[in-house]
Amino acid sequence: MTADLRRLVHRLGYAGLIPFVLGSALIWLIGDRSLDQHAFVSLALSAYAGLVIAFLGGIHWGLSFARGLPVRQPLVWGGFAMLLGWLGVLMSPYAGLALHGAVLIACYVVDRRVYPQLGAADWLTLRFRLTAVASLSCFLAAAGS
Repeated sequence: MTADLRRLVHRLGYAGLIPFVLGSALIWLIGDRSLDQHAFVSLALSAYAGLVIAFLGGIHWGLSFARGLPVRQPLVWGGFAMLLGWLGVLMSPYAGLALHGAVLIACYVVDRRVYPQLGAADWLTLRFRLTAVASLSCFLAAAGS
């Protein structure tokens, strides 16, 4: 991968944290003053977290197909992560956002073990940073819900 493309991936990854940080901050800033706005922001953050989790699961599918691996584990994990992301959206915000935070961490733990086998170990530092901010945002938002 070229240096320019690598920089772009990093920038896009960090830009992807904006909805997490902004959503978490808005949940605390809105508080109980407007239940409609609070519910909207909570749902928006939860839906975004669910999409990110599905994306992280999809990476396992993509890498598995690209490498032609004959194992089921990446496919099963990718589907399971997607289902957990969806489940978190269906739950009440305080529980769903906490689940999303935990699943984001679980995705990183799995990636830490699997990425080297799939040839993606170079991305683990970025993944750690993104996971730390995203999961902390989810936990803080859950506490404010």
